[in-house]
Parts: sequence; C-alpha cells; structure tokens
Amino acid sequence: MKRLILITTGLLFIFQSCNAPKEAAIKQYTVNQFMDIVQINGGAFSPDETKIVYNSKATGIFNAYEIDIKTGVEKQLTTSTDNAVFSQSYFPTDNRVLYTSDKGGNEINHLFVLSPDGSVQDLIQDSTAKAQFAGWSYNKKLMYYSSNSRDKKFFDLYNVQVSGGETKVYPSTLVYKNEKGLNPDVMSNDDRYIALSETITTNNSNMYLLDTQSGKLNLLTQHDGNAQYNAQYFSLDGKTLFYLTDEGSEFMYLASYNIETGEKKKVEEAPWDIMYAYLSRNGKYRVVAINNDARTEIKIYNEQDGGKLVSVEGLPEGDITGVTISDSEKLMSFYVSSSKSPSNLFVYNFETKEVKQLTNTMTKEINPDDLVAGEVVRFKSFDGLEIPCLLYKPKGIKEGQKVPALLWIHGGPGGQTRLNYSAALQHLVNHGYAVLAVNNRGSSGYGKTFFAADDRKHGNEDLRDCVESKKLLASLPYIDADRIGIYGGSYGGYMVMAALTFAPEEFKVGVNLFGVTNWIRTLRSIPSWWETQRKALYMELGDPNSIDSVALYAKSPLFHTDKITKPFIVLQGSNDPRVLQVESDEIVANARKNGVKVEYVIFPDEGHGFVKKENNIKASEEVLKFLDANLKGN
Repeated sequence: MKRLILITTGLLFIFQSCNAPKEAAIKQYTVNQFMDIVQINGGAFSPDETKIVYNSKATGIFNAYEIDIKTGVEKQLTTSTDNAVFSQSYFPTDNRVLYTSDKGGNEINHLFVLSPDGSVQDLIQDSTAKAQFAGWSYNKKLMYYSSNSRDKKFFDLYNVQVSGGETKVYPSTLVYKNEKGLNPDVMSNDDRYIALSETITTNNSNMYLLDTQSGKLNLLTQHDGNAQYNAQYFSLDGKTLFYLTDEGSEFMYLASYNIETGEKKKVEEAPWDIMYAYLSRNGKYRVVAINNDARTEIKIYNEQDGGKLVSVEGLPEGDITGVTISDSEKLMSFYVSSSKSPSNLFVYNFETKEVKQLTNTMTKEINPDDLVAGEVVRFKSFDGLEIPCLLYKPKGIKEGQKVPALLWIHGGPGGQTRLNYSAALQHLVNHGYAVLAVNNRGSSGYGKTFFAADDRKHGNEDLRDCVESKKLLASLPYIDADRIGIYGGSYGGYMVMAALTFAPEEFKVGVNLFGVTNWIRTLRSIPSWWETQRKALYMELGDPNSIDSVALYAKSPLFHTDKITKPFIVLQGSNDPRVLQVESDEIVANARKNGVKVEYVIFPDEGHGFVKKENNIKASEEVLKFLDANLKGN
C-alpha cells in the first residue's frame, strides 16, 4: 500500500531513579568522540530483498548507502560533500535509487534518480520548485511525487512512468491539481481514490476523498469543534479508508471509512496518540506506532492469523522504530535505539525468526555505561497543570556536590522532546550539567487539550511552565539552584530569548539556536510552500497583518532588549528559510549595545538546524566553552 507522506518516529525512554546511590567518577569525553557516532536513518529493500538502501553521516554529511543483508557489507552510493542526500527508495523492479537533496539547508528539495552506472538526473526542472516523494503505484509502473512548480503555494500530485527498464527521460503527468490547499495523503491500490487533508488550524482539519474516475470530491469529516484527521492507508480492495482522528477523544485513534456505505468504525485506540499505521503489501501485517510517554511503542498484527500480535525476541534494550516490511512480507527492517545508544539497523526474518543487526553506530571510544538514560518526571505548574519532562542526571556526582543545570526546550511550538540519543545533550551531561527537557504546555503527545493549552499564550503560559520547572530542579539535592540556564532551538530558541527578556532574573545564561526574536517578521516571511499551514499558524500565534501585531510586538524579545541582563550565545545558519539570519543579527547587536555579553556563531552553509558533522562539533564546542565560563564558572 502506497503512502504519500513520510512519517518520522521518536525513540526510547528508560527509567533511572534520581535518588540513585552515590556513583563513581566516570570518564569525560570530547565532543568529537560524542559526534563520532554514525547517524543513520531511512531504509528501503531492494527489489530482490538482498539489500537495504539507507542514509548515513559516516562522511560528515548525509549520503545514500546500501548494505548487503547477508554479508553486512556497506557500499556508499552518493559522494556529496556539501549538500545532505537522503535516499527514498530503490525503484520497484531495478536498482535505480531515488533520493532527495537541497542546497545548503534552503529546504528547496529536488528528487534525483541515481542509476547503477553512477549517472544522476534531477526530476525537477524548475530550480525554485520544491518536491517530495509520494510513493510507488501498487502495480509498480508509476512513481508519484508532489511539487509546487506550478504554484509555489500549493503542492500538485504528479506521476512518472518507471516501468520498462532504465531511461534517461522521465516525463511527468499531472494527477491532481491542488488549487484549494488540499494535500494528497494516500492513494488506493487501483489508483482510483485519493485521500486528501485540509489544514484549518493546528488543532483542526478536514479529510476529503477524490474519485479520479468521476472527478467527484467528497468531504468525509463534517464535525463540530476541533478534530484532526490523517489518512493512513486503503484496504487492499480499495473499498475502505483507514485514518487517524481525535474526534470525540483526547488522543488520535485508528478508524475506518467504508466508501460505499459511508459507515465509520473505530478500529484501535490507546491511552496515547497513535502516530501512524500501515498495511504490508499483501495485507498480512498491520503496523501501528504509539507515542507512549515520549517513546515509540510499535505493535505488529498478523491480520491473517486473527490479528495476533507478532513478538520479536532477542532484541537489545530500546525502542523499535522505522519499521519497513518487504514486499514478500518475509523480512522486516527496523531501528533500535535508546537515550544511551544511537540508532542501529536490524533485519527480522518472519519465517526463521532470526534477528540480525546490520550496523554498529556507537564509537568504540565511549563506554555506554558512562552515558545517562533519561527519566520521565512531572511537576505541577503555576495553575496546577501537570507538565512532563525528561531528566538527565550526570554520573559521578559526589556526596554533597551541587551541579549546574540546563532547561532543554524543544522547537515547534508543538514539538516534543523524546528519549532519543542526542550527542549534544550527552556531551553536556558528561561534562557535569544536569539537563531537564521540558515538554511545556503546547507540546504534542499528551492529548489535544494539552496541545492547545498555549494557543495565543506563547511567551506567557508556556514560559511560566519553564520558570516553574526550576522548582523541580531546586528540589533535587544535587542541583545548584543559582546556576540554572536555558537552552533551546527554533521555537525553543525563542523561549530562551523570551526567558532572558521577560523573566530576566530567572536564568543565569541562555543558549539560543536559531530562535525567533521578531514574531511579526517571522510570520510575515513564512516560506511560500507553507501556505496550507500559514493560516493555521496565524490562528495559533496571531496574524501579523492585523491587530494581533500589537500582541506579537509585545512578546517579541527583539523590541525589549533593554530588559536583557544575562549573557547568552546564539548559533545561526545563514540559509535558514524559517528563522532568517537577520533575526539573530539584530538581537545580538541590540544586546551588545546594552553591554550584555553575547557570543555569536554563524554557519554560512547551514539552514534551519545543522546537518554537517563539522558544524555540529563546532556548535557543541562553542556552547560548552560558553557554559563553562558563564554557568559553571570554570
């Protein structure tokens, strides 16, 4: 069954008591050693199911690799040294590889075909257009992709003939012309039906069904109040659409829609959000992922055995993520990871029950026992709302010793910090900093009421959650309450600057990674390809072209830099299309005029987030140097 949208998953959570006994001193590692792990992601089987194509940062930047399942031998397929490459899939019947790449983090992704002879062809002729892979047809003759070439605001759906062997010509056909901001999600196996989604607000959406034969478009989700809908897959016969929704519930659950009768049924629910669900090619297995308290819980059902749960024995401790089932339904690839261990690629044979680890991404220079597992903790905020957090306690703390601490704030604003492996975080904890990752109100994963709790209240209630989290830290006997800083990226970077501006005495220092400082400019400069989300963001954050601009001005740190007194560091990519470099330039200049100590690090070859290993090393080195001088007091 073809998926038209890629879904990312989160990682592991492990309990570790904050009241653990006294621990022995541990070895301290450099950031180079922490960054020496090999980041990998993605995964698709070759047509003969002997290889898997995936993405690896072994060279310092992501490139496409393939690995032989039997021998474990890796082969580098692309050799980019400047722009990250992310493989999407082999072609259905041959060894051509489809990958995507942009230029320097500008997010103008194109689709490229890599032939076995090493030649590469860009499928997108318009240099200003953005494109993304949307899946293969069930008969393996067509490739689908979406692109905003016709209208930069909307993504149309195209298909390309791929059968008949290798070719150097890939003419495309327009399948769906998107003129109303309805985005294609999934398609039926016979290519007749397309399920589409419409974003209304960040808490509300609609789902439509397009019959490509008749051209009829039906709204499937007439509802009162806020509800989200996300199409997942069609039944093999194309008669039933399966989708996720939180209609009438706090959490997303799996439901079905009978196309002929219009009947809707609840299929599966959990006390958490179901993140995604899909059916293997011949319908034997149904895979369901659940966002279980900052970790991913995977369930695999054997639909041909009465829906019996499949149990995979012999796995190391950690989360299973990135599950892909081969077309023959004999093999399954997946990742296992934890907050102490980066992702590793595995293969499971359903027939022999054999589990095989294909990669080993952790550097041999680091003893995993020296790393820290995150612990889920909660506290009551100023109004009694319970706020979930992830706590990382440094090892080797001596009796009576008090260590500095950092709040770690995620992006979004509706993101979620999960228990995955973070080299930057482990580096800081290894160097003596406790870290409390706060999933403040407005974070995803804790129900739709919690998710909407910060709407139109950004920089106020969510900031107060962060300030209140200091009480949790102060209650821990090993935390120095006078040495607490705040660290965040993107929206988390905004929270850093909001804290230093609007609660200037609460935190001793700030670490701002490409954070918003001027909401009016940021919301007015939203990239054109975000058009379907733009109005939703305006509903949640405020419309900068209306009276809302008054409130946006009031909550923008840039206009109140006279209140900042504590030192901070800013890290920014020059090619960032979401938070423009001018945001960081101006707040650094204004704060320096007021005599505030500011460090500023610019990466001319990065966008929104840093993808190059050498840049991530420099970023972590500069952050640690700043914290040691201004928070730890070394």
